[in-house]
Amino acid sequence: MAGRRRVSGSSVVVLCLLLAGLVGCGSRSTTDSDRTDVQRVLDRRAAAVLAHDATAYARTGTGTGFGNLSAIPLAAWSYRVREVDRTGDRATADVELRYRVEGYDRGAVATGRTVRLSRDGSGGGWSVDSDRPAKKSGQQPWDQGAVQVVRGTHSLVLGVGQPTDTLRRFAALADRAVPAVTDAWDGDWARRVVVVVPRSLEGMAGLLGSPASSYRGIAAVTTGETGGRERAPADRIIVNPDAYGLLGDLGKQVVLTHETTHVATRADTTSATPLWLSEGYADWVGYRDSGRTPAQAAPELAGAVAVGELPARLPTDDDFGFTADAEELARAYEGGWLACRMIAEQWGEDRLDAFYRAVGAHDERAGAVEDAMRKVLGTTPDDFTARWREYLRTRLG
Repeated sequence: MAGRRRVSGSSVVVLCLLLAGLVGCGSRSTTDSDRTDVQRVLDRRAAAVLAHDATAYARTGTGTGFGNLSAIPLAAWSYRVREVDRTGDRATADVELRYRVEGYDRGAVATGRTVRLSRDGSGGGWSVDSDRPAKKSGQQPWDQGAVQVVRGTHSLVLGVGQPTDTLRRFAALADRAVPAVTDAWDGDWARRVVVVVPRSLEGMAGLLGSPASSYRGIAAVTTGETGGRERAPADRIIVNPDAYGLLGDLGKQVVLTHETTHVATRADTTSATPLWLSEGYADWVGYRDSGRTPAQAAPELAGAVAVGELPARLPTDDDFGFTADAEELARAYEGGWLACRMIAEQWGEDRLDAFYRAVGAHDERAGAVEDAMRKVLGTTPDDFTARWREYLRTRLG
């Protein structure tokens, strides 16, 4: 348990036992009763959140933050106390918060929280002093300020520190993205998205629980669990407003459509799916109706081909690392996109979707692509790579 101090030495133990009945030796203690009492107050706090009852919420402790989340349409909100570390009339609880946005989440978002509590010396109940993200958990939007909500036809936009007009523009982009993805992807999905727009790059990094440097230049990312519909309940498209604002109108739409594709394909994306396929497919959907030529949409790769630097292989997962060189990262995305574009042209769009699902259906990466190429495309990795290299040469040369 975080913050627990350990003592050793038989003399200390004996002294504690001798004095336990008088002063408790000043040690920290955790009992089932403590855990039950803390769970009880957090249950009351959760009920107040769902009832939008600020008065009842304040009776459980600090009211700070209640107004920040009051606009979010919640279908569920609950706490599960995992551990309690108590010192006298103060305690720190390791808690799992689970919540679900009404009309959008198939299952609950689960996130770790650190809740600090206290009670007066008269034996009263526990009262919440603070509720913050756990050490290894990202922030939630309300941790960064008051959340403003804008509803679209197929989207819900949660913004912090952003003008209403900006959030409405995101809703319009997402509302165009959802039908575009539905037209391309024949799998079953919710056909709606939640877009989170923080105040800045730092806000995005806080939501993801990572350093801002990891996402500098990245316009948006999609969060969610991969591998099976039951584990993909609540995706979020999280925007980096600093990088996103530098894009033109087409770029902004391509990015939102790309991220929406990740939401749609999440249940069929597993650890067996290579990044060239998942990112390439998302880019293929994003550019599908854009009218952009390969040379226009893949300038870095086109430049490499023009000087005789034709890639020898498909991009690896390492090529997609956020810390990679910007030009190398761009070539990885472009290479994956053109591989998926080639499949759609030479085998057909239905076969591209089937190939994607066939790869994700494997339990592990080894053999997944090879097996799907053989069964769905009737080819081998060597033949596919040779076709792809020729495709790059003819489309970009």
